[in-house]
Amino acid sequence: MAPVMAGLCVFSISGVAVAAETSDNQLEIVFLALEDKVPPALSNLDPFIANEGIPGAELAIDDNNTTGRFTGQSFILTVVEVRDRTSVISAYQRKRSEGRSFFVTRVPANILRQIAALPASADSLVFDISTSDDSLRTGRCDSRIFHIRPSRAMRTDALAQYMLKKRWRNWFLVIGPTEADRLYAKAVRRAARRFGMKVVTERAWETTHDARRTAQSEVSVLTQGDDYDVIVVADEQGLFGEYLSYRTWLPRPVIGTQGLIGTSWDRNHEQWGAVQLQNRFREKAHRWMTEQDYAAWLAIRVIGEAATRTARVDAQGLESYIRGEDFSVAGFKGKKLSFRPWSGQLRQPLLLASARSLVAVAPLEGFLHPGNELDTLGYDRMETGCPR
Repeated sequence: MAPVMAGLCVFSISGVAVAAETSDNQLEIVFLALEDKVPPALSNLDPFIANEGIPGAELAIDDNNTTGRFTGQSFILTVVEVRDRTSVISAYQRKRSEGRSFFVTRVPANILRQIAALPASADSLVFDISTSDDSLRTGRCDSRIFHIRPSRAMRTDALAQYMLKKRWRNWFLVIGPTEADRLYAKAVRRAARRFGMKVVTERAWETTHDARRTAQSEVSVLTQGDDYDVIVVADEQGLFGEYLSYRTWLPRPVIGTQGLIGTSWDRNHEQWGAVQLQNRFREKAHRWMTEQDYAAWLAIRVIGEAATRTARVDAQGLESYIRGEDFSVAGFKGKKLSFRPWSGQLRQPLLLASARSLVAVAPLEGFLHPGNELDTLGYDRMETGCPR
C-alpha cells in the first residue's frame, strides 16, 4: 500500500501484471471507500473489521480473471481509501480525470448523492455497496448508480412476509436515537401497511448509558403496553437491540435490526453452493464473509459477467446491458439476480437469519408478482418517482 496524498491510500490488485497503460481488453475497477471509524466497543465477540468489503472485491477480481483468460479480458482492482468525507469527492474526480469509469463505492448516502450529481458521473458506472436508503431508490433514481445492498424497504418487507406466514400481526416497535433508526422505523411502518400488519405501540429508546448494565430493568418497563405478537427493533448501530431478547415484559420474539434480521448474506447460509463461496472467502480473508463483503464481490461479478457476455469494457455499453432484461448474475441464492431498470436496485432473495440459524428465504412461497416475484420485496415500479 503506497501513500499518495494526505488522507488517501491507493493500491492495485490484479490476476495479471498491471500494464503501464490500460489495454483495449483490460478493465480497471476503482474501489472507493471512506475509511471506517472504530465504533464504541459494545461487545468483544464481533471485532471491528477495518477492511470490510475489500476482500470480497479481491475475490471477485480473481473470479473475473479466471473467466477472462478464456475471453482475452483482464480485470484490475484499484482500492482508494480516504480518511475524511471531503476527500472522497476529490479522489473520485481525480480517478475520473485519469479515465476510470467503473467505481464500487463504500460511502454514506449523502456523499453518494454528491457523486451522482457531478457532471463527470454522466459517463461512469457507480456500484453502491454500502447504503440501504430508500430515498436513493425512489425519488432520485440516478441512472448511472446501481445499488447492490438491499434497501430498508426490502429488508422489512422480507420480515413482514414471514410475520404474515406466522400470523404475528401485532407489532411493538422500539426505535433508536439516530436518523438511520428513524428511517428503518419508517420502512417498518410501510411494510406493516403493505402486508396487513399493525404497529400497536411505538416506543423510543432514550437511554444514553451502557445498555449492558441496565437492560434487565429498562427493557421490561419499556415494553409494557397493549398485547403484541413480536418486538420490532430499529437500531442500526447496534447500541441496544441485542439486549431486548429475553428481557421484554411479554415473552415475545425480536425481529428487525437485531434478533431475526433480513439480510443479503449471512454466515449461516450454505444452500445453493453458498458454502463454496463462504470457504473460499475464509481461506482468503481468515474471517467470515459479511454482507458488505458479499456486496463488493457481487458488484464486481456484475461487471465481469456483463463484460464477458458483451465482449465490451466501456461503461456505456455495459450500462445498457446490465439494466436490460437479458442480464442476470448468479449469487448463490437459488435465483438469477438482475436489476430493476427504474431504480438500479439489485433484485435478490433475502435471508431471514438469527445468530446461528437461517430461518427462511424471502420472498416466501405464495407471494406473487405479475413480473418478477423478487419485486415483492421493496418499492415496485409504480411506488417510486423514477422515470424509467
